[in-house]
Amino acid sequence: MMSLRNGVFACVACLGGAFANAQGVTLPDYHYVELDNGAVFILHEKRDVPLIGVQALIRGGAVTDPEGKAGLSDLLASMLEKGAGERDAASFAETVAGVGGSLSASAGLETVSISGEFLARDADLVIELLVDMLRAPVLDRGEFSKLRDRQIDLLAAAKDGDPRPLTSIYGNAYLFGDHPYGAPVGGDEASLAAISHRDLLAYYDAFVGADRLIISLAGDFDAAEMIDKLTAAFVDWRPAAEALPEIEAPSPAVGRRVLLVDRPDATQSYFWIGNVGVSVHYPQRAELNIANTLFGGRFTSMLVDEMRTKAGLTYGVRSSLRRPSQPGSFAIVSFTRTDSTVVAIDLAIELLGRLRDVGFDDELIASGKNYILGQFPPRLETAEQLAVQFAALQAAGLDASFINDYGAAVAGAASEDIHAVIADVYPQVDNLVFVIIGDAEQLRDAVAKYGPVTEMSVADPRFRP
Repeated sequence: MMSLRNGVFACVACLGGAFANAQGVTLPDYHYVELDNGAVFILHEKRDVPLIGVQALIRGGAVTDPEGKAGLSDLLASMLEKGAGERDAASFAETVAGVGGSLSASAGLETVSISGEFLARDADLVIELLVDMLRAPVLDRGEFSKLRDRQIDLLAAAKDGDPRPLTSIYGNAYLFGDHPYGAPVGGDEASLAAISHRDLLAYYDAFVGADRLIISLAGDFDAAEMIDKLTAAFVDWRPAAEALPEIEAPSPAVGRRVLLVDRPDATQSYFWIGNVGVSVHYPQRAELNIANTLFGGRFTSMLVDEMRTKAGLTYGVRSSLRRPSQPGSFAIVSFTRTDSTVVAIDLAIELLGRLRDVGFDDELIASGKNYILGQFPPRLETAEQLAVQFAALQAAGLDASFINDYGAAVAGAASEDIHAVIADVYPQVDNLVFVIIGDAEQLRDAVAKYGPVTEMSVADPRFRP
C-alpha cells in the first residue's frame, strides 16, 4: 500500500520552475508518495523543458560513520558510481555520458545524495540507474581500494599545498570534538586507512534501505506513470538493519581555546574562529541570513570591507553558518601573511564585537534584503534545483512554508529583530574557538594571548589532537 497526496500552493506569475510573487518564490504543485516500507517519492511535473532533475537521498550520512572510521559514508557514496547492477564502473559512466546525462553521488553530514539531470526521453533509464545504485551497487573490492587510497593521497596533498579547503574541517573537528558533528565527512588519513572493504559492505547493509530513502524528481514526465514505476522498483526493498543515531545538541564552547596546526616555514596563516551556532530549524532564519549576508556572506560585507578592502590583510574572508538538524557551527574563516596573523585575527574579533554591539543601520539592512531577494529565486528555477529542494525539505522535516514564506519574512524583517538575532546567535568575543594553520615557530608565543594553545602538526593524519 501507499499513500498519495498533492501539495498545492497559491502562486502568482511563473518564474522558471517555482512561482514568483512580489517578495520571493512559492513552491509549485507536487505529488507525495510514501510506501509502507518508508520509501518516499516526491514528483513535480515541469513540462517547459524536456529535462528531468533527479535527487535521491539516504538519510544518515557522516553522522552514522562508526567510531574511528570517519569517511565511510563518503566512500560508499563514491562507490555508488563505480558500478551498479550489471554495469561495472566504466560501463556505468559510459551509459550516463552516452545519453548526455549527469549522475553523481556524495555524502554530507546527515545524508548520502545522488544528483543528476537527464533528457526526458531517458526517464526509464533514470529509474533503472537509481534502482541499480541503491539496491544493487557492485561495491567492487578493487575499486574500493583505489578510491580509498586516492582520497588519502588527496588529503595529504592538500596539507602540503593549499590548505584552505581543510580549514573548516580542522575548525569543526576542534570545536565539536567527539560529537558526531566533529567528524570530517570525507574522513582523515588515519580513519580512511582503517576502513576495510568488509566495513563498506557492512555499512551498506546497516544504513542503506527503504526506510531512509527519499527520491525527488522534477521535470517533463507523467507523474502517475512515474509513481507506478518507482513503486514497482522499490516496494519490496528491505529497511536498513540499524537505527539512525539520535544526535544530541552540542554545547557551545565557554571561554577561549586555540589549536595551532604547525606548517613549518609557511608564509601564510589560515584561521577559523567560531563557536556553536544554530540548526536548520532556527525560527528567525530570515533575520539571521540578513545579518550574516551583511557581516560576511557577500563580497561587499563588513568583514570583506574592513579586512580586505581597507586593511589589505587578506584576499578572502567570510562568515559561515553550518545548519544541520542540531546546532552546527558559526565561523569566521580567512587567511593572511604569517607576519600579519595576529593583526588579522585581532581585527576579525573586533568586527565580531562591533557586529554584536552596533549591528547595521537601516540602509545596510535594506541592501541586505535586496541582495537576498535577488539571489533567492534563481536557485529554484531548473528541474534539478527543484528536485534538490523538495528532497532537502523532506529530509530536514520541513514543509513548503520554509520556501513559501521566506521572501515575505526577509522583506518584513525589522531592524530590532535582526539585532536581537545577532545577540542570540553570534558568540561573545570571550567565547571563541580558534584554529590557526601556520608556522608554529613564528606564531606560538603571539597567539597564546587568545587562550590556552594546543599544538599538532599538519602532517598528523587526523584533524584534531
